[in-house]
Formats: sequence, C-alpha cells, structure tokens
Amino acid sequence: MTFRIAFKALGRNKMRTALTMLGMIIGVSAVITLVAMGNGATSMIEDQIKGAGTNMITVNAGNFSQGGVRGGSGTSSTLTPEDADAIRKEVAGIQYLAAGISMQAQVVAGNQNWFTRIQGTDVDLPMIRAWPTQVGSFFSSQDVSGAAKVAVLGKSVNETLFGVDADPVGQVIRIKNQPFKVVGVMAAKGQSGMGPDMDDQILTPYTTVMKKLTGSTNIREVLVSAAVAEQTSAVADSIAILLRTRHKLSPGQDDDFFVRTAQEIADIRSAAMGTMTTLLAGIAGVSLIVGGIGIMNIMLVSVTERTREIGLRLAVGAKRQDILSQFLVEAVTLSLLGGIIGIVVGVTASVLISRLAQWSTQISLLSILTSFLFSALVGVSFGYYPARKAAFLNPIEALRYE
Repeated sequence: MTFRIAFKALGRNKMRTALTMLGMIIGVSAVITLVAMGNGATSMIEDQIKGAGTNMITVNAGNFSQGGVRGGSGTSSTLTPEDADAIRKEVAGIQYLAAGISMQAQVVAGNQNWFTRIQGTDVDLPMIRAWPTQVGSFFSSQDVSGAAKVAVLGKSVNETLFGVDADPVGQVIRIKNQPFKVVGVMAAKGQSGMGPDMDDQILTPYTTVMKKLTGSTNIREVLVSAAVAEQTSAVADSIAILLRTRHKLSPGQDDDFFVRTAQEIADIRSAAMGTMTTLLAGIAGVSLIVGGIGIMNIMLVSVTERTREIGLRLAVGAKRQDILSQFLVEAVTLSLLGGIIGIVVGVTASVLISRLAQWSTQISLLSILTSFLFSALVGVSFGYYPARKAAFLNPIEALRYE
C-alpha cells in the first residue's frame, strides 16, 4: 500500500521527478567515468613500464647544490663516459648498459625537414628498451668507438622525412649541416612511460653527439639493465655507491646524480595518477550531495503541496509511521533510480571515451557499488527530514491548509 501510494505520487509530475533525479544521475555517472579514466591511465603507465623492462635502471646527471640553490635532474653535467665504463666493469649483475646524451636540432632530408630530438646512445639500447629495428640495422660498436656519422630513425621521423613505409637505408640526412647516413629505422614504440615520444627521435652514437654535434665531454644519462629483475634494487644501490666514490662525495653530502629504477618511476607516476583520480572523484561526488539537496527541496515542496492529503489520511486513521514510510520511499526511489541511470550513463561514457578518444579506461566495480550505495544513503539522509515533517503534521491544521 505504502509503495503504491509513493509511486503514484511520483508519477503525477513526471518532469519534476526526472529533474530531481538528474543530480544523482550526473553525480554517479561522473564518479564512475572519472575513476575509470584514472584506473585506465594508471594501468597504461604500468604496461609501459613493463614494456620497457622492470629491470631497467636510469642514472641521470644533476641534483647539484651551490650557494643554497639546489638543482634537479640534468641541471649539472656530473656524468662522464668514464663513469659509464666504470659502472659496466665494476658493478656486478649488469646485463646491458648504454651511455646517453641528447639534443634537439633541425634535420633535413632532401626538400623535407623536421625539428626533433637527437638521442646519442650505445649499441645496447635496443636490448634495454626491448626495441628492435624494423628496417635496416642498429649501428655497431665500431660506429660508437669511431664516432661515426650514422643515424637510426624513429618511425615518426622516417614518415615525416621520407614518407609512410619508406625504406631510407643508405639515404643521407643533415643534422646541424653535417651529413649522417641512415642505417636503419626503429619499430614503432609510442609514448614512453619514462620520457617523450620514442618514435619522434633519431638515434646516433653518443660519441658522435659529443664530438661532432655538441662538443661536450659529459653525458646526461646511463641506462642499465640488470641481469635479474629481482636484483634491480641491489644493482641500483651499487651504482650509487660507485658514483659517490668516483665523484668524491663526502658522507652527508647530497648526490650529484639520480638513480631510479623503472618500478620506482612507475610507483611515483601511479601514485600521482591515483591522487588525481581520487581528487576528481571527490569533486564529482559533490554533485551527489547537490543531488541529495535537490531531493530534499522537492520533497519539502511536495509536503507543502499535499498538506491537505496528508491531513485527510491522518484523519481517517493512517499512522505517522505510514506517512513517514511513504515519503521516505519516494525519496529513496528518486535517488536509487537516479543512481541506476547514472551507472548506465557512466559505464556508457567510459566505453565511448575509450573507443572515440582512444583513452584507456578501466571500469571499477567498487566505484559502481560505492556510488550506488551512496546514492541510496543520500536518499535516506535527505529524505528523512521532509518525511518526518509530513508525518508529524497536525491533522486538523493540515485539513484547514489552503
């Protein structure tokens, strides 16, 4: 009986009922969609790190202190090729190692040109990054020792300079007006979990970049791959100890370099993304509160409009509990229906974002359940006051209400 009366009352003004549910629909769908996007981004970061190899260690120059001013990664040239050689020879548990130095320059090929990153590296890079060549081959150790002017193109650079699916091997490109022979093209790699777009760069021996392009005597990074993934942290610690000794850093003095493992970088980025997801979900959750306030306002208006009806029911024997239950059922029905529709809208929006915007999404069952339960709680919380007000109306005064 109570449910029939409540549903009949909601059906009298369908437009007002729909608008009342709108706040819950927006709130629930926003929470589900934002959490799905955040989870998808976190999962994508983890996949990128796994693709690069969880046993990868990155050593960067930087972190200098002078006159109370502290710099970050890359703000000082503290790494040398000799440091890289020492790490290779003296640190146990290393499988691959590649010294690195990068710059940006305008590259010209025929009548085409492109501004891109020139990455000086070593022959072990394809093994460290699990990144094979698609066309041609990678440069050799002889090219590194001889500072040869050879280049391996990223896929995006190749398509820009020579066209889609072109084979540029043997062609000559010019970097800072110096000719470089193209020996290969790397397979598509995409956005790195720990850096820029891997396909938008040109790889060349680090010795060539140092001697022929920049005139630098220092390198900016050393990429290391541990032989056993479980020993990655131990290898990273050994590298740090060796570099502190080589750089003559006294106890208590800050490192003038950074040593980071792939997993550490993944954890940092995942934690940052998780914090952002929580923040956005919290902001979206505010709309659930707003929706609850809307329900309370509409229920208060409904009580005022139906004062004579409530008085009549009380006069013919209805109990206060019956009136309380009726209005609570109306409020909870509004919030639950809004929650269910919001779930459908949120899941649909997540799927559409994934397909149309190419943004990885991962729908969370926990966010769906939490949003639904929260919408029910909002219905009870914000519906109780109007329901209680209706239940405790004086029957005689209610019948006299105009």
